[in-house]
Amino acid sequence: MSAVSQSGSQINGSGNGSQSRKRQSVDGVEYPRRRATIACEVCRSRKSRCDGSRPKCRLCIELNADCIYREPGIKLDAGDKLILEHLSRIESLLQTALPKSPAASSNLPMSSGSPAMTNATNLSEDVLRGPTLNLSNVGLHSLNPFPAGMGTWNGFSSMPKTHSTPALHLLQWPKISELVSRAYNPQLLLQLELARTPLQLNTSLTLDLSNTAAYVQAFFERVNVWYACVNPYNWTSYYRTALSQGFRSGAESCIVLLVLALGCASTRGSISRITHDEDPPGMSYFSAAWGLLPSLMTRTTMLSAQCMILTAAYLFYIVRPLEAWTLLSSTSMKLQLLLTTNPPAMLPTASRELSERVYWNALLFESDLLAELDLPHSGIVSFEETVGLPCGFEEEDEEVVPGGRDDLWYFLAEIALRRLLNRVSNLIYSKGTSTAISSLAPIVAELDYQLTRWYESLPIPVQFPHSRILLQNPVQTVLRLRYFACRAIIFRPYILAVLENERLGMDSTIRENCRKCLEACIRQLEHITEHHAGHMPYLWQGALSMVSQSLLLMGATMSPSLVSLLPPPEQMDVIFQDVIEEVERYAPLAPSLRLGSEILWEAEERRQVYLRNAGMRP
Repeated sequence: MSAVSQSGSQINGSGNGSQSRKRQSVDGVEYPRRRATIACEVCRSRKSRCDGSRPKCRLCIELNADCIYREPGIKLDAGDKLILEHLSRIESLLQTALPKSPAASSNLPMSSGSPAMTNATNLSEDVLRGPTLNLSNVGLHSLNPFPAGMGTWNGFSSMPKTHSTPALHLLQWPKISELVSRAYNPQLLLQLELARTPLQLNTSLTLDLSNTAAYVQAFFERVNVWYACVNPYNWTSYYRTALSQGFRSGAESCIVLLVLALGCASTRGSISRITHDEDPPGMSYFSAAWGLLPSLMTRTTMLSAQCMILTAAYLFYIVRPLEAWTLLSSTSMKLQLLLTTNPPAMLPTASRELSERVYWNALLFESDLLAELDLPHSGIVSFEETVGLPCGFEEEDEEVVPGGRDDLWYFLAEIALRRLLNRVSNLIYSKGTSTAISSLAPIVAELDYQLTRWYESLPIPVQFPHSRILLQNPVQTVLRLRYFACRAIIFRPYILAVLENERLGMDSTIRENCRKCLEACIRQLEHITEHHAGHMPYLWQGALSMVSQSLLLMGATMSPSLVSLLPPPEQMDVIFQDVIEEVERYAPLAPSLRLGSEILWEAEERRQVYLRNAGMRP
């Protein structure tokens, strides 16, 4: 216990002179129910009758609140608007902490400037009507252009049950199918993960508590920014409780051990750079926490759910996606029961804030998994409209842990972007019948517009530049990679259109949309080490995204119509080689990533042969 006591003094001591920071309170705005009546967002959230006065209704004048009306037409849904409004409001509240940061835009983006829905092209009617995107084999959804005034795209913010977004679906596309020597079942990634050797941990390892202060500080500086689910202002009480229990029982002990595990892991960089004969950083703390989980899994409390979220975060770090899903499925059912019996709006402020953060983490984790694997849905998305958005933990009468801060910018931005990504999968990639290329125009234009408004609404400190410079800020780096990943899948159907019918490449609109997709793919791959910035939350998803974008670009190099939209062949060769080497480093981490690495190696060899035989390469 001497080591434990020494660690406790490190954590709780005030020798660093840090002082508590007082946070301005933020009036919580409940996540609105979508209604047909025209009322401002504040009145909707408070379920109050709105008098409809412009520019401000009476209630907004009394509350001194921004009065925002949701006009008819195709646009961002109310949930996304409130998420983006929270980003702007939080930024304004924290400007005193960032005196040199430019002021953020105070206006919430509306869709009144949404691009006109036009199907105009330069091709003849027989070309447009005759050949259609042969999407029936790859599972894209049949959609017609939306008529004006149809309202918001309700029901499209969750992942569809069946979709063709994952990488293996690309292997069914023309040209790309020639890059592999055999057919791949899209379920193969899931089958490989199911057949994987179970995770075996030694829960009796001796804990080294000599560096706990450093690991806790690392967690709050480098990890909590992604998940925002641990309160830095009551951390001391958590640690003291865990210390009194000897880290042997209780949710507080489990949370502290998981914080130490994640904090330790964050100090070593990407797990792909750890030698294979070495245990993953933080594994001893994680193993101890793992031993506490069985008793916690039977408890239906928000603290036990918080433990599961942090456990899933470490499982993603060590690239164990299926174990994370198994744990999250149980957590989801627990959360649904808790949210039904104790709605967040009825809870005290601190409890409400924690429940909202745990909920959104569970939903984000599940959405990321469903985007890559055909897994059962838990149903947690059904609470999306009744759970509010986090506004900030309230400070308590405790010393703030060194490095402790409550950053929400990334977390709120990721919620909004994940909803948009889900909407893309629903509107373009849901399983269904084939669709004509002309019907994609209004859908793609609106989705791209929403992505642009998401970017423009980011607070200045996290709004990344579109330039090609390498960024020092990991949050900006990850958001930029996520932005280009979303942009690529929005415009990806146009690449398939041209691969199936090279004549479509003559149309200026289709060609421009292909260029946008290819540019987004290249931006994700040209500086491959940028992905290390998100090595904790996104290594597995990022690696699969690399495989998808590489296969798409390889197919484009084999298309006479698309190759002219790409950088010189020599530059593309370097990009592909860098990606192949990077993904090969990930291969030992998971069978799904090993398969991705093998596919890329074979694809590049066969691509070179194809280009030489087609006279496109000397």
